Amino acid sequence: SLIGRLMFDLPEEMGLIAVAVRQTQGKGRGGNVWLSPMGCALSTLHLSIPLHSNLGQRIPFIQHLVSLAVVEAVRSIPGYEDIELRVKWPNDIYYSDLMKIGGVLVNSTLIETTFHILIGFGFNVNNSNPTICINDLIAKFNREEGTELKALSADCLIARTVTVLERLIELFQEKGPNGVLPQYYKYWVHSGQRVRLRGEDGPLAWIVGVDDFGFLQVHQEGGGVESVHPDGNSFDMLRNLIVPK
Repeated sequence: SLIGRLMFDLPEEMGLIAVAVRQTQGKGRGGNVWLSPMGCALSTLHLSIPLHSNLGQRIPFIQHLVSLAVVEAVRSIPGYEDIELRVKWPNDIYYSDLMKIGGVLVNSTLIETTFHILIGFGFNVNNSNPTICINDLIAKFNREEGTELKALSADCLIARTVTVLERLIELFQEKGPNGVLPQYYKYWVHSGQRVRLRGEDGPLAWIVGVDDFGFLQVHQEGGGVESVHPDGNSFDMLRNLIVPK
């Protein structure tokens, strides 16, 4: 991609973002195709993160920070705090725990002592297909609550997301995971959720939180707390299959 070629030719302190009106060859995790119709907020952002920093030592956290930034971009606007936008570990943006509304994909390259991070994120703002979009949620909220919140634009939300992300990264660099986790938990869909480990008939466990490196922590019945990672490339809330790392 163009941004991938450009990112090494820019001065360190200069950021780079590409915004697509429409995307024809979007990629998701594990080789999935990312459908990106008109009305979807789509961008790729380049960041440089020093290896010897809080975030440089915990690169998997970046996808969580970006997911949180998208949710906060909407829910930090006065009047929009109760729009049911949430984060789903590890890298999805959801309407409540019902429907995916966006996602994040992170690629990192370590060059000497700097991580060059390419963050692709997309979320439905003004397109009701293929699932649901943020402006649908706002219209629904207006109907139910008698409010008159305005529809939001993709450009505005991309700009807000990047601004919030910069603040979250600063917070993380200064205070580590504990600087951002309370906010993350406020918006995530997994509180107290039950899962099965290692397969349909595996032992029951309860989701506790996220560990220092961004992996999911679960408490197994009759056992201790352990960190797990998604089975394959997705954490399917319907099948709930996760495997200890």
